[in-house]
Amino acid sequence: TFIVYLDGTSNGSDSKKLRVEDRMEAPPSRVLHIRKLPNETSETEVIALGLPFGKVTNILTLKGKNQAFLELGTEEAAITMVNYYSTVTPHVRNVPVFIQYSNHKELKTDAGNQRAQAVLQAVSAVQGGGTPTSGSDLALTAASSPVLRIIIDNMFYPVTLDVLQQIFSKFGTVMKIITFTKNNQFQALLQFNDPSTAQQAKIALDGQNIYNSCCTLRIDYSKLVNLNVKYNNDKSRDYTRPELPAGDGQCWMLNTCLGTSSAFCIYGAVGSICLSLLISGALSPLNAAAAAAAAAGRVALSGHSGSSGVLLASNLNEEMVTPQSLFTLFGVYGDTQRVKILYNKKDSALIQMADASQAQLAMSHLNGQKMYGKVIRVALSKHTSVQLPRDGLDDQGLTKDFTNSPLHRFKKPGSKNFQNIFPPSTTLHLSNIPTDVTEEDLRLLFSNAGGTVNAFKFFQDHKMALLQMSTVEEAIQGLIDLHNYNMGDNHHLRVSFSKSSI
Repeated sequence: TFIVYLDGTSNGSDSKKLRVEDRMEAPPSRVLHIRKLPNETSETEVIALGLPFGKVTNILTLKGKNQAFLELGTEEAAITMVNYYSTVTPHVRNVPVFIQYSNHKELKTDAGNQRAQAVLQAVSAVQGGGTPTSGSDLALTAASSPVLRIIIDNMFYPVTLDVLQQIFSKFGTVMKIITFTKNNQFQALLQFNDPSTAQQAKIALDGQNIYNSCCTLRIDYSKLVNLNVKYNNDKSRDYTRPELPAGDGQCWMLNTCLGTSSAFCIYGAVGSICLSLLISGALSPLNAAAAAAAAAGRVALSGHSGSSGVLLASNLNEEMVTPQSLFTLFGVYGDTQRVKILYNKKDSALIQMADASQAQLAMSHLNGQKMYGKVIRVALSKHTSVQLPRDGLDDQGLTKDFTNSPLHRFKKPGSKNFQNIFPPSTTLHLSNIPTDVTEEDLRLLFSNAGGTVNAFKFFQDHKMALLQMSTVEEAIQGLIDLHNYNMGDNHHLRVSFSKSSI
């Protein structure tokens, strides 16, 4: 075993090996040699390079030479780290650095290396869920973490793992992402390759909107210093380990009306990524440039040119469904322009939204929901628009044009409706209620629509209320039947889904 000491001396005649690492390619070792570090690089920044790959067990910095040795817990972790950084150039303080295997099999630093050991102790405490040693000013602070916690406020349009990667990679190498929903809010943990990059991204993006007037980024430092990702799918991704299984996550499959799949799982250098093929009329995925511009607040990403806002809804209850019912339900997630129930296949319909982003939003929320007793399927259509019947042709009322409907929820820019879009739920939000209408009136109204009212709560001014049905299907039915219901004196009831419970 070759033992390296902090003062630059070594056992025996091997001291020259410390000054200049052997230029020949060394065999794999859990000790890595890092060169061309910027001046004043801290131990924390060097440790952050190795954290995504496993436990860091020791560190030796040679500040006069702008070099360091980093010892990982296992040789396997070191191999993964070297393989990853052979394709993605590592950076410290925006300066590219070089990482290779060391000739040394172990680092054994002396008592003079107290600072590095204190930092390692702090990192180990945080990794293990503990608290860094009290009284040490060298403990890893939250701002030193390469992991950011991201909350999306006012999420009118869907925000995916890939969108976050495109936005945040503008600032540096994104190593891992985990997305989840907590307290009815979409959240993510995103790990950079070093804390300084995380800090730059937080400063630049915190409070910015991904899309105009919505999808606001709320960013803070995580107490975690390393993310443990088990699967590469649409919920989590470890870009350093492309071999991870997809687990329970599924590729986003877009079923066209031709019955073919327009998405494939592609396994490559950045892991298992679901990529949509661009078929005629399909939604174009966000590209990195557009996402970066959106992050800087320069453009809105609603309505990409050349993309379609037409959906295909199938497995409908053809005895019950009407263009009006589809207009009302899909209108919760965008301004429905036209609806056509297919003449030769009346359990299917084409629904044209105002733009592709609204179509994607409706699809993500309504696919798999039950409507009139049947689980409906919603996918992007190959059609770019819904054609109206030719003049004089009777299509039995299967096609309807809602382009100029006064019931569009989102035609006013900056409307509060943009901030109150939620998945179908048992709880409905009611508004525009006349002052003389009682709780009993509303309970009876929704019971007659089909279903059981489990709970009810008026807001303080009695102009709004929450009403909870026994199932999501009953809530969907109530919304379809009673949104815009005339309560008398020209008071038309407004109904939407709520994230609240009673």
